[in-house]
Amino acid sequence: MLTFQQLQSIVQGREVQFVQPLPVVHLLTDSRKLSQPAGTVFFAVRGKYNDGHQYLPQLYAQGVRAFVVEQGEPGELATRYPEANILLVESSLEALQQLAAWHRSQFSIPVIGVTGSNGKTIVKEWLSQLLSPDELVVKSPRSYNSQLGVPLSVWQLQPNHTLAIFEAGISQPGEMERLQQVIQPTLGVFTNVGSAHDEGFASREQKIAEKLKLFQGVELLFYCADYELLHQAVQAQGIKSFTWSRHQPEANLFINATTTAGQKTIVVYTYQGEKQRLAIPFTDEASVENALHCLALLLYRRLPLSEVQDRLDRLHPVAMRLEMKEAINGCYLIDDTYNNDLAGLAIALDLQASQPQRGRRTLILSDVLESGLPEEQLYEKVAGLAQAHKVQRLIGIGPTISKYAHLFPQGSFYTSTADFLQAFDASSFRGELILVKGARVFGFEKIVQAFQQKVHGTVLEVNLDALVHNLNYYRSRVAPATKLMVMVKAFAYGSGSFEVANLLQFHRVDYLAVAYVDEGVALRENGITLPIMVMNPSQDSFAKLRQYNLEPEIYSVEQLQDFVSSLEPEATYKIHLKLDTGMHRLGFVPEDFEALFELLHRYPQVQVASTFSHLAGADEAVHNDFSQLQVSRFRSMAAAVEERLKYKVIKHILNSAGIVRFPEHQLDMVRLGIGLYGVEATGSEQEALRPVSTLKTTVSQVKSIKQGETVGYSRKGIASSDRTTATIAIGYADGYDRRFSNGVGQVLINGHRCPLIGNVCMDMCMVDVTGVAVKAGDVAIVFGPQLTLVELAQSIGTIPYELLTNVSTRVKRVFYAE
Repeated sequence: MLTFQQLQSIVQGREVQFVQPLPVVHLLTDSRKLSQPAGTVFFAVRGKYNDGHQYLPQLYAQGVRAFVVEQGEPGELATRYPEANILLVESSLEALQQLAAWHRSQFSIPVIGVTGSNGKTIVKEWLSQLLSPDELVVKSPRSYNSQLGVPLSVWQLQPNHTLAIFEAGISQPGEMERLQQVIQPTLGVFTNVGSAHDEGFASREQKIAEKLKLFQGVELLFYCADYELLHQAVQAQGIKSFTWSRHQPEANLFINATTTAGQKTIVVYTYQGEKQRLAIPFTDEASVENALHCLALLLYRRLPLSEVQDRLDRLHPVAMRLEMKEAINGCYLIDDTYNNDLAGLAIALDLQASQPQRGRRTLILSDVLESGLPEEQLYEKVAGLAQAHKVQRLIGIGPTISKYAHLFPQGSFYTSTADFLQAFDASSFRGELILVKGARVFGFEKIVQAFQQKVHGTVLEVNLDALVHNLNYYRSRVAPATKLMVMVKAFAYGSGSFEVANLLQFHRVDYLAVAYVDEGVALRENGITLPIMVMNPSQDSFAKLRQYNLEPEIYSVEQLQDFVSSLEPEATYKIHLKLDTGMHRLGFVPEDFEALFELLHRYPQVQVASTFSHLAGADEAVHNDFSQLQVSRFRSMAAAVEERLKYKVIKHILNSAGIVRFPEHQLDMVRLGIGLYGVEATGSEQEALRPVSTLKTTVSQVKSIKQGETVGYSRKGIASSDRTTATIAIGYADGYDRRFSNGVGQVLINGHRCPLIGNVCMDMCMVDVTGVAVKAGDVAIVFGPQLTLVELAQSIGTIPYELLTNVSTRVKRVFYAE
């Protein structure tokens, strides 16, 4: 087993401190995902929006005793962490890559490297499925294809593996060389050439050249020769290749024809002079292309045609994300069916752990197939993961996991999914967070259906990864010492208060803010322990404020008088003073100070936690002078408050727009609102954020309308010619604004923008789908990455806030991580 001292020689780090011999077992780059401190080495990586060094004290307190860092004075590090082994390196990320490259060099097995613009993850997953009958496969978990994800993937290699499949993605020149050194592929697959990440390269040719660096020295590269630029580059570099093509008969694998038959694509191909025919269980073009890459590799491995067909028949769609959705009896369900490897289990358990307030943690797990580990060792690892992630109930399904029931004291076991469903008692699951994870052959979709509540046809999908990305972006814009208050009022801007608050608590923000006491009470009842400021407390809610340890915004002498009139003298209470600097909505002005401080001095048990104000026009440059005037007024008023109080308080005035436009005025804390949810209020840095929410509905019916006929209430929609319409299951009761009626609004169906025809109804509306292939059950996207909130808001003269917060609570929220 690798030791920490050996690690030093591999990464050529400078030893700051060596206290004790320690094994290097687990590599950690995210402090929130610590599960087993013993044997863990933390690499303090500095990213674009985050810096791992700030988490060293917490990890040390949790028992981690091995660190690789790139900053800090050796003497100070040794003093702060006296029991830790510490290496100081030029780059923690490069040290991690060097370690993974050394680990890869210990194995002589075939390694398939996969890159391309699209389809990398699917091709990797399908190749793993197709080759598992012959090999013990290790692969990248999910889409771990980055500078950080690749070394963590390669670290999984074990002596009993016989084949590895790793994907690599890059977004700019200079990245692939490092990934090539880590993966060191013996075979390669280049999936396709598209527009993804074009912005990071001077030309499409440069992007291809950079990606091809992964395949230096490979025995064979598989690709489609119909991508002309790629084909030219491969030939120019003299890379030995196996090509397939629809247009070039001289390719190794020539696709003579493809035709659709029901839910399958019939492929007629010529290989080694023989014409053959087989079926691919998909009809969409992307899946067919991905499957043809896999076919090429199977033919190269000389599998009999009957075996190739049998394995293709068992291909299934790849779940590209973890979904979290409401379930029966107040439970939440994390749906990770069909993804059954050990690394994927750890990732899913990490997501479950990020929602610690969701009650008891339950894991429903099938036999883990084709792990490459001896059974007992495998289930010892599974048991260790379950214990480290504090799983309180495990339900094992399958004959093999049942054999190792003794490793799971919290477990109950069934030999098959049918046995579990026969014994299923819904009343025994209440208020739990249930992770469902199983191999395809176990049919766990039936278990998901048993747990899942009936879902309204319209859903709001919330991308938790995007939310974290946006949080980290704004964190990168503020100083490390500046606190962060996040607004979760109005149902977290429509996204779902509990789920968002859970995630924010997991990611260690400093404060939450809600509009009303009931919102804060609901968060407390769902396990949120962060400080919560209530921005508009009413007099009749003061008792609940105290009961649930909520901190009120106080904006007038009269309100403060009401608050202090019923306080108990032995307890202390925190309040936040709102100062009016020019918004003229709520807040104290200097003329109020005498009465304000007379009350505060009379009630010393009331402590001012912060003073703050609102910028009225931070999102528009035309108001810059006024914003600067507001800041100047606030600084003066806040100083006067501290002088009268005789103690320091937190001061904050910047909102999402202010964080971007006035970084010099961060003070002690900033308030993040709409920016967290993917809308950059100033518009200047929208590209830095990721859309968080996608509102989807379904097509209920498709109709043919003759010229002159009308559609909808008040006959507002008039067919100017023969038209085709689709009725979709969303209306103004779901929060879809009636101003989108009569062609103002549009939705996205099968990649086409379809305008509304007629008025928006309460529960549905109609769209013009003339010329678009649409059928009942198809998905209609109301807003999302390709049809943005900003664009839609502009079309009806409003702001993105309104569209988000208007989404009705009857619309189910589905939370997912990619």
